[in-house]
Amino acid sequence: MEILIILLGLTMISGLLVVPALLRMRGGRQALRGHGSALDPGGYGFAHPDRLDVRLPGPDPELADVLDEIRRTQDWRPAAQLLATTAGAADWELRWQRVQTLAGAATVEAAQAAPGEGGSWLRTWRVEAPKEAGGAVVHAEFLVRQARQSSGGPGSDEYRIILEEARSACAEAALLAPGDPTPYIVELAVARGLGYREADFEELWSTVTARAPHHMGAHMAALHYWCEKWHGSKEKADAFAQRAAGSAPEESLLPALPLFAVFEHLPEVNVVRGLYESEVVSRAIQGALYATRSVPADHPVLPHVRHLLLWFLVRAERYAEAMEQLRHVDGHVGAVPWSYGADPAVEYTAYRAMAVAGWERGGGSPATMPH
Repeated sequence: MEILIILLGLTMISGLLVVPALLRMRGGRQALRGHGSALDPGGYGFAHPDRLDVRLPGPDPELADVLDEIRRTQDWRPAAQLLATTAGAADWELRWQRVQTLAGAATVEAAQAAPGEGGSWLRTWRVEAPKEAGGAVVHAEFLVRQARQSSGGPGSDEYRIILEEARSACAEAALLAPGDPTPYIVELAVARGLGYREADFEELWSTVTARAPHHMGAHMAALHYWCEKWHGSKEKADAFAQRAAGSAPEESLLPALPLFAVFEHLPEVNVVRGLYESEVVSRAIQGALYATRSVPADHPVLPHVRHLLLWFLVRAERYAEAMEQLRHVDGHVGAVPWSYGADPAVEYTAYRAMAVAGWERGGGSPATMPH
């Protein structure tokens, strides 16, 4: 009898730990048998996995054209021209997004090329136009990303040396564009990595908010500092997110920030049945849904919110609402949570397939897709 009890216990643990892991790794294929359109969702007009753009969270044709030209010619000037026209209070969110993407492109090129060869356009930009503000801030963000990929990881000498260089680059970029909050937003990641004291981080945050008080990208960056895995706690991160959401003006994405705080503090392994239907998660989802309906459709950071919503809605088995998010973001996967994985396109298509399968189990079809 004791052996039987032990075997039953092992079976229960396997169901709680192993099955969800297999579902994630295999993209939910075992659960999707009989739902051919979920695995090949072309009937819904969704992009083939090979055509998913991992560089961008959502459509930005101008930036996409610039990225293509840079990759083809290694000429930095198209990027400089684009950022020069992306300035001013109305464009701070878009500028931040474009700086992130350009730096990401340079990082990927550097990782794929032989040592010293990848991303030569960014090095040339800094050499040929050292007083060009766009190049300075892209270089600062590039260094932050290089630190994350350093062999020693957080806390190592290499990591800290690169981040110190990034801090200097942020200061230089700020001098070249005094009203631009972007260099200070990049420094938020430096502050996290170097472990700024809370008082020093708050001072930096005040500098950001003086220039762009309701900047969603800035709040997303600052939230990490207050998370448990860095220098805060679940309670501090939630308090930061709730304050931002509560003070948000109309047509703001800030009511979605608590969903990002919830995501950053989810358990590694979920053994709580109904976690994604809980009051805390449901309230955060509702806040994010409210934000998506409140802001202009072309808000540059809106796709980030939609991608995270898609992840939560699938897990909560709210498939109709998940399909609504898919309708807006499909084709682009350069956003959290997919970017946390080794293969963002694979991560995204797994959730897309589960959303379609759940939608069809409930009687949905391409003809009844939300519009």
